Amino acid sequence: MFQQYKGLRKENYILFVGRIVTNLGSMVWPVLTLILNQKLGMNATTVAIVMIVAGVIQMPLGLLGGRLADTHNKKNIIVLFDAISIIFYIICALIPLSYITIGLMLIAATCQSMENPAYTALIADLTLTKDRERAYSLSYLGSNIGLVASPTIAGILFNHHLWLAFLISGIAIAISTVLIFFFIQDITPMKEEDSSASAYQNIRDDASMISILKENKVVLLYVVIMALYWGAYGQYGYLMPLDMARVHGESGAVIYGSVSSLNCIIVVIFTPILTHLFMKLCATKKNLVGVVTLLVGYVIFLVGLGFIPSYYIAITLFTFGEILTTIVSGPYLTERTPASHRGRINGVMTVIQTIIGNATMLAVGVFYDHSGSVAAWIFVFVLLGISLIGSIALIGLDRRRYKKLYE
Repeated sequence: MFQQYKGLRKENYILFVGRIVTNLGSMVWPVLTLILNQKLGMNATTVAIVMIVAGVIQMPLGLLGGRLADTHNKKNIIVLFDAISIIFYIICALIPLSYITIGLMLIAATCQSMENPAYTALIADLTLTKDRERAYSLSYLGSNIGLVASPTIAGILFNHHLWLAFLISGIAIAISTVLIFFFIQDITPMKEEDSSASAYQNIRDDASMISILKENKVVLLYVVIMALYWGAYGQYGYLMPLDMARVHGESGAVIYGSVSSLNCIIVVIFTPILTHLFMKLCATKKNLVGVVTLLVGYVIFLVGLGFIPSYYIAITLFTFGEILTTIVSGPYLTERTPASHRGRINGVMTVIQTIIGNATMLAVGVFYDHSGSVAAWIFVFVLLGISLIGSIALIGLDRRRYKKLYE
């Protein structure tokens, strides 16, 4: 299964290792909801509001990050924003946990968000269309190899040594930044060999972002569908830990940390397998399978709430969906839009996902506080249902709009 990752440019492997090292230190974000809820005493609605404020701040900065990715050296953008986040994570480790800590965390997260369009566009630049899904799959695999242990360690450190999680995060991102700075030198975009595969990727520096989106309404539909999907998926880090803490008390953080680690273990084991098995299935159908498995996974979680083994069954199922939707996303966008607008397209996707994700978070928090967990989950399933219907419609619409990609 790992043979399929051979033959990429060496820069892809450096980015792969960088993802591993960075995410080895991603110990804080998996337990953010629990920090706000249990350490700082916020209720579900207040937690949602904090995350929404962070999202609102990140929206224009996400667009700026996309613009910078299209007009400046992508490697330098990644290094710059990583350096800023390193500083803030280390400060968080040195000061007592407070609302100031949360503010510094959000600044660090904003920097990471601003570099994402550059990271995604750089992977596209470094690969041919025929290799792009493998390259994004490899990057995603690296992210989750690093995440295998960190959520469980975060759960263990949560009660008495949370400062250490901040320090480890800063050090890990610093190591990754050094790797990228010294070992990635050539970021010259690859020249396409297959004219049909690259039919929609021609550079169009004179075109505005609005005109590109008008020409690619199907891509915009995909972005909205996925924003709804990720809004629902986000409850894995919000509503699920709230329910676990409610049902299991102080053990909730450790249980949730172990569930998160299993999520990453499954990604590491099954990303190569699913990438290979679904290689010949078109992107839109892979996406549909991903939405369906998330839906089934949540159903199992709710039916078995209070029975810990059911959490692991649920996470296994919807992790399969996560794998498929994630490896599809980068190639889907880059193969249907001009190379000159890759960063901005990813920035727009981030903004739309943030808007819908924040609205979802607020609604779920209000439902949870005023009507209980069941009402909150009903709302989540409504979102997933809309995403499911849109994913079915997308299969035919995409084939009609981008005929050359199906030749």
